Amino acid sequence: MPNKLPFAQIDAFAARAFEGNPAAVMPLESWLADDVLQAIAEENNLAETAFFIPSDEPDADYDLRWFTPAIEVDLCGHATLASGHYLLSRDVDLDRIRFRTRLAGVLEVRRANGAYELDLPARRPTPDAADPRVVKALGLTPEAVLSYPGENWLYVVPDAASVRALKPDFGLLREVGNHLVVVTAPGDGAFDVVSRVFAAGAGIDEDPVTGAAHAMLTPYWAERLGKPAFQAFQASRRGGRVACRLEGERAVLGGKCVTVIEGSFTL
Repeated sequence: MPNKLPFAQIDAFAARAFEGNPAAVMPLESWLADDVLQAIAEENNLAETAFFIPSDEPDADYDLRWFTPAIEVDLCGHATLASGHYLLSRDVDLDRIRFRTRLAGVLEVRRANGAYELDLPARRPTPDAADPRVVKALGLTPEAVLSYPGENWLYVVPDAASVRALKPDFGLLREVGNHLVVVTAPGDGAFDVVSRVFAAGAGIDEDPVTGAAHAMLTPYWAERLGKPAFQAFQASRRGGRVACRLEGERAVLGGKCVTVIEGSFTL
């Protein structure tokens, strides 16, 4: 008989359907083989598919992993938020869900004023030189470049208009490899910060709304703006709003989720 697995597609960091970042969420009773998990993520063809199983560890409720259509990743914020929404929306008595991950530690999603908060490790940078291949692919010259573990980069530009106008050469970004390239500037209008995120080497040309990127943005902008909490907007075509707050060495990201599809995945 075919094996049917629960499946949901959830728009994370979204106040309504068709904005934010869609994630596939698939609860499992136990881990499937890695090549099967990867094949499912490729079939789903979303930025990330989140898989989780009940945890045996006392400090976590579930063990969580994330896959793009091409690779397994070490941190994914929006799919973690979507996974928390999936579980919390099924049990009104729960206030929080703790996920144990392989490389990012224990991550928590909790209810907060009609939305959710996602607790991630704040990512601290070091100054770096701009990679000429990335500069060429982006078509701009940054005013600052910061490097993060995993060869992820934050490119700072002077204004939000430059971020919104970007038309990267994704073929060239793929040649650079599996790196997260975040371009950011001071915000305009209702937002303190604007960004866009590219991960072409991981099979995602432009990520709509990226929790992992905001774990980089939160400590940088909290220090630059001189305040621990601010409002950020990721200016992809779908767009997404992220409330950012720095608490010590944690980046707390706030947002809503909308479930748009529920059903089963047949193996």
